[in-house]
Amino acid sequence: MRTEITTSTQINASPEKVWSILLDFNNYSNWNPFITSITGIPKKGEKLHVQIGSMQFSPIILEYNINKELKWKGKLLFNGLFDGKHRFLLEDNKDGTTTFIHSEKFFGILVPLFSKKIHTEVRNGFISMNKALKEIAERV
Repeated sequence: MRTEITTSTQINASPEKVWSILLDFNNYSNWNPFITSITGIPKKGEKLHVQIGSMQFSPIILEYNINKELKWKGKLLFNGLFDGKHRFLLEDNKDGTTTFIHSEKFFGILVPLFSKKIHTEVRNGFISMNKALKEIAERV
């Protein structure tokens, strides 16, 4: 079973500026209401340690393209149970603004049990993070 959520926001800042905020993991607790902590080295194939509320997990980075994309895959216990591919994508609008696309594809046998929560609480978490990222990028 699969489901996906995608959110986006336009930020009045360059992709480089937005990227520098996204990759400054040490400051997540200061501005990010959704992902409160990330530790690890942002490099393809590396493992991160991520805290979202009371949930902690250690995803592997699948894509790392500077000023463009960060994507990781996390799982609950083992592959196929409840997995997620989380993605931050920056689109340069060529006018000094950036479209930030924040998405996740969920798959595994437990997805139907969490579908309502994914499409409400998780989506709202993405939206709150997007709003906070926009505010900090446009303020700094």
